[in-house]
Amino acid sequence: MNNWPLTRLSMWSGPRNISTAMMRSFGNRPDCSAIDEPFYAHYLKSTGLQHPMRDAILKTQPHRWQDVQSQLDAPHPHGTEVLYLKHMTQHMLPHIDLSQMASHTHCFLIRDPRLVIASFSKKWDQVDAEATGFRQQLRLFEYFGKHAKTKPVIVEGEDIQKSPKNMLQKLCKACDIDFYDHMLGWPSGRRPEDGVWGSHWYNAVEASTGFADYVHKDVYLTKEQTALAKELEPIYLELKSEKLAL
Repeated sequence: MNNWPLTRLSMWSGPRNISTAMMRSFGNRPDCSAIDEPFYAHYLKSTGLQHPMRDAILKTQPHRWQDVQSQLDAPHPHGTEVLYLKHMTQHMLPHIDLSQMASHTHCFLIRDPRLVIASFSKKWDQVDAEATGFRQQLRLFEYFGKHAKTKPVIVEGEDIQKSPKNMLQKLCKACDIDFYDHMLGWPSGRRPEDGVWGSHWYNAVEASTGFADYVHKDVYLTKEQTALAKELEPIYLELKSEKLAL
């Protein structure tokens, strides 16, 4: 183990984006270690939500947010220069003190709420504004915009799918880290950093060896889902206005 400074890169996403593919991409770098959704168990314990594999998740992660943050600040293995933290924005409940994470490099992965809702509703039957993480994503962006050591970076998932190398190069430059071609592909299957919940959620990414090509999707939403998408759209557009350009 070592105690040298490293880049702790917190990637903030809502559900049903390319967040796991991004973890695969960074995890394939020779200088990177990755951690998958470290606050998930705390989120489930605090909210009482009955997510798939709840009991298994509670057994594999700390329940106290303070213990999670201590893990993130701990020394990491020799050779690790980038610690990639895959976060779900909805996991960051209001009582969690964010100040300890101000030293991280913060990135925000965004997606059109219509696409998020259409995809999420196929896997989970309780899709509401809180579950999508959009409000929390904006709150986190505003907080770290004021308090983080560097300006947060925003990237859209579909832009990465359209031009992986170009966008990953831009993202790495904005985060002041080197780009590696290793980020463009990875071995299929599970990875050691995958959370135990991966067997329910990660079927597609486990079969992948790189970013899926972008395909335009026409989605059908119910009346209630359409209203939710319209409610969330201003947040999405506000974040989108500051994203890295394709």
